[in-house]
Amino acid sequence: MTLPYSSPRSFVFYIVPDFTMLAFTSAIEALRLANAVLGKDVYSWRVASADGAPVRASCGLTITPENSVSVERALLLTEKRPSMVVVCSGWNVQNHVNRTAAAWLRESRKRGIELAGVCTGAYILADAHLLEGRRCTIHWENLPVFAENFAGIECHTGLMESDNGIHSCAGGAACFDMMMHIIGRDFGPKLVSAVMDQAMVDRIRAPSERQRMPLTVKLNSLNPKILKAIELMEEHLSDRLPMEEIAAAVCLSRRQVERLFQTELETSPSRYYLQLRLERARLLVTQSAMQIVEIAVACGFVSASHFSKCYRQFHGISPQETRDQRQPSVQMPSLSKAQAADHLHLVQDNQALRQVA
Repeated sequence: MTLPYSSPRSFVFYIVPDFTMLAFTSAIEALRLANAVLGKDVYSWRVASADGAPVRASCGLTITPENSVSVERALLLTEKRPSMVVVCSGWNVQNHVNRTAAAWLRESRKRGIELAGVCTGAYILADAHLLEGRRCTIHWENLPVFAENFAGIECHTGLMESDNGIHSCAGGAACFDMMMHIIGRDFGPKLVSAVMDQAMVDRIRAPSERQRMPLTVKLNSLNPKILKAIELMEEHLSDRLPMEEIAAAVCLSRRQVERLFQTELETSPSRYYLQLRLERARLLVTQSAMQIVEIAVACGFVSASHFSKCYRQFHGISPQETRDQRQPSVQMPSLSKAQAADHLHLVQDNQALRQVA
């Protein structure tokens, strides 16, 4: 095998509190196995944190980094500058953005260093203004919060994205897939195949594969037209589509769509649509600092009271009770009654928001 790189490609893994250990180790293990298969160190890596102090992962284990962000920024001017910086984050990512780290990431990119965000790392890259005009992806649980905070950024629901030197993946095992694509780009498919054999992985998933699918899809038994209808619903959670428009988009009548949903998912399409919106609402309640009325708007409800009623019926608990039970990690900004009323008036004036099913 002809190696295109005469010296090791170096990676810096930037870890923030509550990062996902599975994503972090999946990426590093892919590089380690590539070295092992080739019998030489074509990849090297080190770990950094904001201040150089140990960082606790979401699983409770702690990793001690080699460097701080300040040290890494100084190394950009030396031969120890990395080939890629990988941002590893996880829970409560919005609480762990760091201005010094953002400046370092921007300077790294200006110097031609590739960047990657794993699990929720795309949030930190977006906050550093590095994703404007680029495609990205993020873990499905954090997609609603990401979409609300970075509405102008094109965030997809696939496993990974690569766009002009900036990579992102949904986390977990998808990090291994992403690193395999990078290793394949660097050294070709034979090395990828050998690493897969070592890791006992039967295939590397395509970037466009969806992060989540209904159980019936995983079992290869869902009608493609129903899958298309669900995709349309997922794309229009705040600006709900009429069921007739969804039916027309999949070339069926409304009655045919209703029969297919009942047969394959044992529910009505309107009920399934409502469930998707309420699942999005739960994620926004637990993972964002948005006020309840703002969440109602973002999930396509025309009033906070109607939203709270539907939420309680579906989840068995009110939105505020859900928020009160979570870990007290997000600081909640105040919203006046006048501001709340303005939000509702905007919704009521918006023709796209129709009465909830």
